[in-house]
Amino acid sequence: MSDYKFTQNYRDLCKERGVDAGFQFEFYCERCRDTWRTTFKPYRTGQVSGWVNQISGLLFSIGLGRITYGTGRAADGFAQAGFSTARDAEFQEAIGEAEKHFYRCAKCNQHVCQKCWDNAHGLCLHCAPDVKIEVEVARRQGEVESATTRAHEDGMGRGGQVEVTVEQQLVCPKCNAQTRGAKFCPECGEALSVQSCGKCRAPLLPGAKFCGECGTEASK
Repeated sequence: MSDYKFTQNYRDLCKERGVDAGFQFEFYCERCRDTWRTTFKPYRTGQVSGWVNQISGLLFSIGLGRITYGTGRAADGFAQAGFSTARDAEFQEAIGEAEKHFYRCAKCNQHVCQKCWDNAHGLCLHCAPDVKIEVEVARRQGEVESATTRAHEDGMGRGGQVEVTVEQQLVCPKCNAQTRGAKFCPECGEALSVQSCGKCRAPLLPGAKFCGECGTEASK
């Protein structure tokens, strides 16, 4: 038996028995995964087995199944006995057809389709990328990186304008609603501006007359 090629990039779609028994193989590009399928070739012995079994099932449903039971078993046996040899022969033929649609890379040894093949160098586009495509990819990556850097710098500038030293009232002391740093409660309208001690800068509790940290009068 000859050595098989395409041992990795194919699917066996053959069916041994049944009215749709036959031989068919599907090969795929190991780079882009596009597929090519061989022409379906019927396996007549397997189809006959399928027809016999269908007739047997029909007769069985009306009480005459024993008449064709032995014939069905025999047909299945013939189909099984000849299938393996016939399948091997069809696979060899399918490989010959597939070689017209796929190329084997000299570096990675993968089989690829025509659109993934660099015929001038005998390499797939994974091992020998298209220069023009790579240039455009690099250009786009450069644009993204540059825009990202500028956006980061803009964000840093905006962050420098945000007040971070003043305490934020995140929960309304009146209704306990979340305020997310707003000046007024979105639920009850309570003023939420946090005052700080004029002496130690510690935040003052709402309505406090004296600082809880240093005792300084709140109005001073």
